[in-house]
This record gives sequence, structure tokens and C-alpha cells, in this order.
Amino acid sequence: RVKNMPGRKSDIQDARWLAQLHRCGLIEGSMVPEQDIRDLRDLTRYRSKMVQAVTAEKNRIHKILQDANIKLTTFMSDLYGVSGRGLLQKIMDGEVVDEVTVKNLVKTRLKKKVPQLLDALNGKLRRHHREMIRDHWDHLVYLEKRITELEARIEAKAEPYLEMIEQIDSIPGIERTSAVTIFAEVGPHVAEMFPSDAQFASWAGVCPGNNESAGKRKKSKTMQGNKHLKGALCQAAWANSRSSNRIGQFFRRIRKRRGDKKANVATAHLLIRILHALMREKRSYQEIDVSLGDETSKKNPLDRYVKYIQQLGYSVQLNPIQ
Repeated sequence: RVKNMPGRKSDIQDARWLAQLHRCGLIEGSMVPEQDIRDLRDLTRYRSKMVQAVTAEKNRIHKILQDANIKLTTFMSDLYGVSGRGLLQKIMDGEVVDEVTVKNLVKTRLKKKVPQLLDALNGKLRRHHREMIRDHWDHLVYLEKRITELEARIEAKAEPYLEMIEQIDSIPGIERTSAVTIFAEVGPHVAEMFPSDAQFASWAGVCPGNNESAGKRKKSKTMQGNKHLKGALCQAAWANSRSSNRIGQFFRRIRKRRGDKKANVATAHLLIRILHALMREKRSYQEIDVSLGDETSKKNPLDRYVKYIQQLGYSVQLNPIQ
């Protein structure tokens, strides 16, 4: 807002200029929700950091296994499921693992892969590897326990706002955890703080950038905004990439022309406009049939082909296939 106003731009003079603009009422206030929402926001952001720490510890364990030439992930899609955790415990304890032991530890379809799992476990595991895996494992278990406790506190804080959270949760691609995260970032008074969905999208940082000079629009990135809200929206947009609803159709239509990443941000922009409408009207999401330009995308190349054939001196009569 203020950077486009003319004035002095050095540090000290800029601070004086901002104070003068504030005295004149030319600086709008930031979006600061009430204390309960700020507390909920702290918890959801801390939970996100702890989930990232869990992922980091899992990657460290995976790196040590690769260093010891243990290739369990070649045959297991989830190394930290019930079967994978059982095998990791045996590795940390330094026990000799035979075919019977592996068969008793693994579940479901992994029982058919027991010979392959034995080959994958035949590496060069040293004592140093086991001690490092144990250190990371203890921290991983601690983090998972803390996340469980933190989620219980988040649910207790979010209980007075369950109706609004369920309205956000009704949007395709947004599950319960993301709905609570989004609500903690935007608060319950979206319609009062952001009169239009365009202002809401700009604050979130998912609207197109504005870089125009001499009447020409140049390539620009999206604007800076709430990175936590933007991350949750982009995650929900990816979740809709293969869905058959209108959000998924919108994603695939943009992807044809602009690629995956631009389609992701464009879909996040669509989601935040839907979110603004739902919270303004206080209702849940309802799927509607909206034309997204599919007919136009077929008509344009068709008209081009007809025009080309006419230029060659032929007449064309188009009859749709029943």
C-alpha cells in the first residue's frame, strides 16, 4: 500500500514518512484476529513444524539404511508402517533376522516378499549405524507423541468454531487438519475484514502479480502473502488435480496451457474465492455445473480447420456424431 505513495525512501526518512501517513489515516490496519484465534494459529503452525521434523528424522534413518546397503524401500512402500517398524526394531536391537522372523513381522501382501526382504536386509550394518538409527528413532517416537498431544489441544481450541471448520472442510480437497489450519489463519470474520474475494486473495498471496509498464503486462510472480494459508491452499489444489468436480476440471484446463505449478496457484486462487463466499454466506460447499470453457476449447481449433479448408477452395458441412 505505502510503497506506491511518493515520499522519501531512506530508512530514517522512510520511518518519519510512515508516521506522517499514519497520522493522516492513510495506512490501513493489518488483519489481527482475536486472542483465541491467535492461540489456535500458534498451535497449528507449531504442529506443521513438528510434522516437518518427523519427516526429517525419517529421511535421516533412510539415509543410514542406504549407507549400510539395506534396501528395504525397494520392496516396501511405507518403511514406517507396522511391518517396517517391526523390522527396524530388529535392526536396532542387532538381532539375527531369519525367514521365520520376517514372516511373523510383516503383514498383508508383504508375506509374499519374504525372500526379497531377506536379501534387502543383507547389508553391512555396523554398530555405529544401529546407534544412529536408535537416536533418530527415539526422537521420532517423541515427536509423534508430542504431535498427538498437540492435536488434542488444537481440537479443544477449535471446538467453539466447529460449524465454520466443517464449512471449510466441505470444500473438495480440504481435509480436517487443513480446514483447522486454514481457519486459524483467516479467523471467523473474513467477510468483515475483506469486503471482496479479490482483497482476500491478495492478502493470502495467491492472486496474479501486477507488473505493467508502458501499457504492456510483463511476466510477474504472485504477491507475497500469508505463507501458511497459501501452503494449505496449494496442497488442497494438488489434491483436486485428478478429481472429477469443477475444481479438478479447472486445474486440468489451466495445466494444458500453463503447466502444473501455475495451474496449482490458479486453483488455489479459485479455492480462496470459494472459501470467501462460503464464510460470507455461512453455508457449506455445494457442487454446481459451471461451463469452464470446454466447448470453447473445441470450437476454436474447429473453426481454424474449417477456415483452412475453405481457403483451399472447398465447402465444409459439419454434422456432430450422435
